Amino acid sequence: MDKSLFRYIWKHSKRDQLIVCGVVLASQPFYFMSLDLPRQIVNEAIQGEAFRDGNVTAPFLSLGFELPEWLGGASVQIFEGFQLSRVGLLFALSSLFLLFVIINGAFKYWINVSKGVLGERMLRRLRFDLFSMVLRFTPEALRTVKSSETATIIKDEVEPIGGFIGDAFITPVFLTMQALTALFFIMVQNVWLGLLALGVVMIQIVIIPRLRRELLRLGRERQLASRELAGRVGEVLDGIEVVHVHNAHSWERAEIGNRLFTLFDIRVKIYNRKFLVKFLNNFLSQLTPFFFYAIGGYFALRGTLDIGQLVAVISAYRELPPPLKELIDWDQQRLDVQVKYDQVTQHFAEERLAPLVEAREEAAQDEPLVGPLVAEELQLSDSHGGAILDNASFAIELPARVALISAGSPAASITARILARRIPGFGGHIRLGDRDLMRLPPSAAGRRIAYAGIDPILFPGTIRDNVVYGLRFKPLGQREEDRREAERRVAEAIRTGNPVESISDQWIDYSQFGVGNADEFDRLLVDLLSRIGMGNEMYLFGLAGRLDPEKDPDLAGRFVEARRRLHETFQASGMEGLVEPFDADRYNDQATVAENLLFGVPTSSEFKGRNLAENNEFRSAIDKAELTRDLVRMGLQIAETMTEIFEGLPPGHSLFEQFSFVGAEELPEFEAILRRHPHLDDDMDRDDQVRLLSLPLAYVEARHRLGLLDDKLRGKLVRARALVRETLEKDGSAGVEFYDPERVCSAAPLRDNLLFGRISYRVANARVRVSEAISTVVKELGLLEEIQRIGLDQQVGTAGRLLTPQERASVSLARCLVKRPDILIVDGALAPFDEARSQQMTELLMELTEQRSLFMVLPNDRQAGSFDIQMRFRDGQITAEKTGGRTSGAEEPPAAAQTMEGEVA
Repeated sequence: MDKSLFRYIWKHSKRDQLIVCGVVLASQPFYFMSLDLPRQIVNEAIQGEAFRDGNVTAPFLSLGFELPEWLGGASVQIFEGFQLSRVGLLFALSSLFLLFVIINGAFKYWINVSKGVLGERMLRRLRFDLFSMVLRFTPEALRTVKSSETATIIKDEVEPIGGFIGDAFITPVFLTMQALTALFFIMVQNVWLGLLALGVVMIQIVIIPRLRRELLRLGRERQLASRELAGRVGEVLDGIEVVHVHNAHSWERAEIGNRLFTLFDIRVKIYNRKFLVKFLNNFLSQLTPFFFYAIGGYFALRGTLDIGQLVAVISAYRELPPPLKELIDWDQQRLDVQVKYDQVTQHFAEERLAPLVEAREEAAQDEPLVGPLVAEELQLSDSHGGAILDNASFAIELPARVALISAGSPAASITARILARRIPGFGGHIRLGDRDLMRLPPSAAGRRIAYAGIDPILFPGTIRDNVVYGLRFKPLGQREEDRREAERRVAEAIRTGNPVESISDQWIDYSQFGVGNADEFDRLLVDLLSRIGMGNEMYLFGLAGRLDPEKDPDLAGRFVEARRRLHETFQASGMEGLVEPFDADRYNDQATVAENLLFGVPTSSEFKGRNLAENNEFRSAIDKAELTRDLVRMGLQIAETMTEIFEGLPPGHSLFEQFSFVGAEELPEFEAILRRHPHLDDDMDRDDQVRLLSLPLAYVEARHRLGLLDDKLRGKLVRARALVRETLEKDGSAGVEFYDPERVCSAAPLRDNLLFGRISYRVANARVRVSEAISTVVKELGLLEEIQRIGLDQQVGTAGRLLTPQERASVSLARCLVKRPDILIVDGALAPFDEARSQQMTELLMELTEQRSLFMVLPNDRQAGSFDIQMRFRDGQITAEKTGGRTSGAEEPPAAAQTMEGEVA
């Protein structure tokens, strides 16, 4: 980045800056004329100077000029104007003044909007430039740079820089021209008053910025303290588990409290200095009118200044302090923003960035990574200065399967990371043929080298998004979109230096996998994940996923057929008691009261949980059905029972889990309600009604078994369904998707759509038996792969926290394998698996990397027998031994690979 903020701004926005500055200059004649009109109104219309010779009319908008004496001194009249009476002239001049006010306002509006748009464009460019540099951070920089601080810089700290960019050149030009125009007008009226105004202006320009230097220093301290606070909060969040385990809450509170006090103290100092400067600036601004009234009035009394001129001078001066104040503020903002920009450029210093590679060079070096891999004199030390690699060398022929046997040494993992280009700061050289491995373009290395480490990094999104992450190099086809919107998006991207590609374009080349569309590619992903060992997990994820029948009506129809087949299977095998199906004419004892009333799945939070008891549409429906009193009475009974059962029990007792509609912290509230209303009465307020109503809505008779539902109440609840649905549909509520036995409910999980009912709480081992039945029907109808495809939409959460360690490792391996790299490096990626599963995964990796290179860090020799080459590490040296595994299929290693200092070292 340019070290100078103004150079950066001018480089990327000079065309727009010049256009707006040109408009600013064009607006000044209108501004000057608006300053002169008050003098004309007072002198010519009010005091009557235009009618001094006894004329009853005077010209309005008369246009003409006189030639100089050396050209003859003739008078040229362009337009004689309109002859108006004294009142007419007053209103005409006043209307003209109003017109100029509108014109000047229009100029300001256009200039301010243009500045704002320009600032936003440059802010977009700046943020994108910074993010592009984040992608170029070297591994050494990533170890020292805090991610939270970098994110804060891009999100928050450049915000004021973006706000200033639109003002960088335009504002000083605009304000300076306004101030000079007003000052010139004052001098035209009276030179002494003009010089007086100029003197006060110069005092303001010289003194105020000097007083603000301390503000600048304090602002720098505040920014650094804020950034450190954000970094510390990020550290605590990253290590929150340690805070909980070691009960360090008090220390962390005190530490953050101390940082907040430091920020508070700095801000208090800023306020003291800021408002002192503001007081002085306001005093100087008000001092000049004092001189104008006193000295200008004296000149008016002596007759050297007429009243109209004095009024015009005072009116013009009112226009002078605002631009001057804004100019001083702009200068303060300039200094402050320059400091921020300097800190940003220091954070993204050039030494932290990897060098840029030209596209031509990338294409030239994007060739298969095969041939002799030769490492010479590798050197690397640990943090204590001990040698991990000490002039180590080796040479092997690729493709090959290489086992890096650690035997407790970190050298194997370090070597694997060097080969993966994750540790560039080492001594020595690694060459592949005539190419330096470390100098390969990032794009070529990203396509042809894959690294699976011990700590998988997953991004928030779906499993599919993470698996195909390494395939999104560049878009291959554009999506269908509105042409005008697309043109605008592309034009803005070009103007701001952003990429013109859209993330909704097709980024994956399906043809290289032998498939024609996304559905066929999904099947390849499912097959790969199944081979890795995630087939059952993908099936379970799919059952918990959702299907939109509008997008895939054929598949939705197949699931409806599977639903029928499943219920037929239950009836034929005597398992009908395992699941109580949804029936519009029957109450489902295995479902909650809320589910029975809605007979559908909420799609909005307004109809979920306890919000349902507060929902006005729902309340009006159960009021019409005359259910409110029954449900509130039921809530009183539940509250009374719960307070008796939970009396004296600790908060973590298992009974709270069984009766999940009541938490330990809520018991005092319900006890207070019972004291206020021991019996159902009409004086109960709405809040108490809502609290009590929320209890029966979560009640499941078969699970909680409090005996609160009789046949009569069940019947009323079933009859109320139609009324609830009618009320919600009438009010246009889109918060519930109602059940339909002939359709898939897109808001319900796939498992619920297949069951179309609830598993019985009364039958032992019912869930296992139902799962087995579902699995059987799914396989019979050929829906297993479709369900696993739906499982690809499973969200992984932040850093993959919604997945188990084994699932995270599997997704990471699949991400590496799916791009079919020339070199796959596995460094501890199988650590979450047991030894048997690890052995199976190793064999699979060997199979999937046929005719390609595999480097795998192994703890011992037990799994190394099938590798072509075994690398061992001892005393900083590397010994490579060729085994009886698969030969590379290429030429024999060169002689240098067979012996080096007495061994392959």
